[in-house]
Amino acid sequence: MRIATWNVNSIKARSERLLRWLEKHEPDVLCLQELKAEDSGFPLAQVQAAGYSAVLYGQKTYNGVAILSREALGPLSNVRAGLGDNVDDPQARLLSAELHGLTFLCCYVPNGGEPTSEKFAYKLKWLERLVAYLEKHHAAREKLVLCGDLNIAPADIDVARPDEWKDTVLCHPLVREAFDTLIAFGLIDSFRALRAEPGLYSFWDYRMLSFPKGNGLRIDHVLVTADVLPRCKRAQIDRDERKGKLPSDHAPVIIDLD
Repeated sequence: MRIATWNVNSIKARSERLLRWLEKHEPDVLCLQELKAEDSGFPLAQVQAAGYSAVLYGQKTYNGVAILSREALGPLSNVRAGLGDNVDDPQARLLSAELHGLTFLCCYVPNGGEPTSEKFAYKLKWLERLVAYLEKHHAAREKLVLCGDLNIAPADIDVARPDEWKDTVLCHPLVREAFDTLIAFGLIDSFRALRAEPGLYSFWDYRMLSFPKGNGLRIDHVLVTADVLPRCKRAQIDRDERKGKLPSDHAPVIIDLD
């Protein structure tokens, strides 16, 4: 099974790229973030024609997540949208579904803006709510895969220029602590378990020529429980997808399971 996660940064702008990517890489499950569209604006017919079904939790202009799965594998089941904690929060950032004994959580963590902002406080609170969601609905003994743009570079090895980024919302000590809390729940960074070398990044800011200058960060993750980890055999970041005309500022992260 090939699992992938990709922040497309507008499904409208990246729909043709998505279809080409599906044809080229043939993932079995693909988690998408930052759709920036309501469900009606998702290219569902084209995705279905490519051999995939999709469950959606869209939002106009901002956020939005989706899980695509190969139709030959059967439908996704037990679909759940949102954190379901009775907090008045309209942001579409979490979608859960099951397939062949695996539970997939497609997650788009808030960016956080600036460390002194209300957006950063919201990010930290949202991460607390995510852990509470996991503790309420799941257990570390389950076969669980949490995919998505977590907007956290867990360690300096995940940052091309640590000194430049150390005080930002992507590398702040408080968000790294929150990442560690996710790990403590019983999740494992599958990419790092397979690839220990530096220089592997999934995000390059559009500004300041970050991509050609190599100023990247690894903030897109596939976290798995201990029962899933032994099945993880290969990990890669499709850096080429960050190239060309009108790319997302994120590249897809791929994990191949045995």
